[in-house]
Amino acid sequence: MEIKDAKKSFGFVKKGELVKLDYEITNSGKEPLIITDVEVSCSCTIVDFSKQPIAPGQTAKVTVNFDTKTVYDRQDRVVLLKSNDPNSPSKIRYKGIVLKK
Repeated sequence: MEIKDAKKSFGFVKKGELVKLDYEITNSGKEPLIITDVEVSCSCTIVDFSKQPIAPGQTAKVTVNFDTKTVYDRQDRVVLLKSNDPNSPSKIRYKGIVLKK
């Protein structure tokens, strides 16, 4: 599994905003890649990913939705993508600053 831009910054947002980040996943192996699960550090993060196998050489999108209504100040979060990749889990990361209203 290769992840393009595995680390992203969402900059500054106001508390209560929904941050949406897209990550491009490429299957660099010889077998279909199957993302089986994700692990997030808080309920403020919801991850959308395809349950369909990603064919060798193909790409897919993983979308991270970060709800800032319960957090503020500096945020640095990691999402673990669990898959059938031998190096699983893979990490994607996002960070930024949530301003009080």
